[in-house]
Amino acid sequence: MKYFDFTFPTPAENLAGDEALMDLCENGLEGEILRFWEPKAPFVVLGYANQAAREVNLEACKNEGIPVFRRCSGGGTVVQGPGCLNYSLILRMDDGPLRSITGTNKFIMERHIAALEPLLKAGAQIQGHTDLALANLKFSGNAQRRLKNCLIFHGTFLLNFDISLIEKLLPMPSKQPCYRENRSHVDFLTNLKLPAADVKSALRRIWNAEQMLTNIPTDKIRELVSARYSRDEWNLKF
Repeated sequence: MKYFDFTFPTPAENLAGDEALMDLCENGLEGEILRFWEPKAPFVVLGYANQAAREVNLEACKNEGIPVFRRCSGGGTVVQGPGCLNYSLILRMDDGPLRSITGTNKFIMERHIAALEPLLKAGAQIQGHTDLALANLKFSGNAQRRLKNCLIFHGTFLLNFDISLIEKLLPMPSKQPCYRENRSHVDFLTNLKLPAADVKSALRRIWNAEQMLTNIPTDKIRELVSARYSRDEWNLKF
């Protein structure tokens, strides 16, 4: 597996980057990829089918000057920003656990628990469908999108993020896992307080991502930014 540790200047480019890397694999131009990126400033990201007016406090975002975007995968709405580490796995759906959505969730989440185990004082657990938690406090949320041959499974690790910002920008989600029990964002989420470099190294080891990706689809990224990720017609379409 190859790895790509790079943050583009804008949220639109970073979101487009994930989709472009998936297309690269789907079209047989690259194999499997592990990507990392870390936002420089806060922004909100909707899951593909989320309704912006329902899942985001749009007035607060406007007042705070925080933009709202939509990603290509499912899952819920999140706030991104400094102290939040993003990863993306582009994997081929050969025979095995990746042939189903639930099998993919279980396979990848269990691998991430194994990767983080040496770094954590207490054991992490899988909660909900695609959350990782410590003592019932969520520190990682994840989502996937599937094409014919490849899938993207991507998510975030809260390392040193300003969780209070989420209270300002997001109402309670319209859907929540049972283990949340109607807790507020600040009572439900936690930071791992780990260096990003340590988490990235652990994930690279567990996925055997040793070779750096050099085939960067910059033209496709620019195309996707222009057509989708820079447009309200995409970001606020529901």
